[in-house]
Amino acid sequence: MTGNNYRIHSVEFDAKPIDQGLYIVATPIGNLADITVRSLEVLASCDVIACEDTRTSRKLLDRYQITTRTVAYHEHNAEFASGKIIEALNEGKTIALISDAGTPLISDPGFRVVNDAIAAGHKVIPVPGASSVLTALMAAGLPTDSFYYAGFLPNKEKARTDRLKELGAIKATLIFFESPHRITAALKNATSVLGDDRAACICRELTKSHEEFAKGSLKELYETFEARNVKGEVVLVIAPPQEEEIDLDEDITPLLTKLASEMSTSQAASEASRITGRSRKDLYQQLLALKSDTDI
Repeated sequence: MTGNNYRIHSVEFDAKPIDQGLYIVATPIGNLADITVRSLEVLASCDVIACEDTRTSRKLLDRYQITTRTVAYHEHNAEFASGKIIEALNEGKTIALISDAGTPLISDPGFRVVNDAIAAGHKVIPVPGASSVLTALMAAGLPTDSFYYAGFLPNKEKARTDRLKELGAIKATLIFFESPHRITAALKNATSVLGDDRAACICRELTKSHEEFAKGSLKELYETFEARNVKGEVVLVIAPPQEEEIDLDEDITPLLTKLASEMSTSQAASEASRITGRSRKDLYQQLLALKSDTDI
C-alpha cells in the first residue's frame, strides 16, 4: 500500500485531501479502536506527524497501516523541534501533532508549537477525540456541571498538600492525573486536607482490558489502595465540597445589616441571596423594610 491511505480491518481507504496547516490530533488513550475516521484521514494525508514518542505512536500507525513520516516532539526538544515544525509550515507542508495518548497539550508538550504557529500566521486545526479527563468524568459518578482539571499534583508532600488546600474550596469536581506509585500518597494527603468523607473516584487503565472505576470516600479509597500494588495510568476525580445547609428559619437580619453597611441595597440583596440561597427579590424587600426602620 502506498500514498495517502489507511486501512480499517481489511478495508483500504483513500484519505481525502486536507488544507495546509498544523493539525492537533487526538489519539486513543488505550483502546486503539477509539480513533475517529477524521483523525485517520489527517494522519494519512499530512506530510509529517510530530510525535511525543515515535515508537509509541508507531503502534497506532501500524494498526491502520499509515506510512506518514514521523518526527519527535517532546518536552526535552520542544524549542528546537518547534522551530523545525514552523519552518516546514512556512514551506507549505501540513503537520499533524499527536501525543502518546489522548488529546495533545493536556499535560503534554504542544503549547509552544501551537503558539508559534499562530504567531507565524498558520492555521491551527483541532481534530478532537479521546481524552482521559472526560473519559474519567463520564463514569466517575460525580457532578459534571462544573469541573476543574488540575493536571498532576506536585511530587513532594508539602507542595502537594499546599496545592490541595488551594484547590479544595473550588465549587467544582476536581480532576487530577497521577502516577500509580504516588496515588496512595496523594489519597492520604487529600484525605487529610479535604476530609475523610469527601467523595472521589479512582479511574485506572481507562479503555484498556483492566479498566477500573473505584468510587468511595477519600478515606475509603486510601485504605483500599494503600494495600494494593497499583499499576497503570490513574485519574483521580474528587467531588466538590458539600454546600452548607441553610436554616431557612434563621434570622438573617444581622447579615443583611452588615452587608447593607458595606454596599448598595441591590448588591447586598444579591450577596445575601448567594450566601443563603434565598430569593433575591424577597431579600431586597426585606432590606428596604430594614432601611425604613433603621439608619442602615
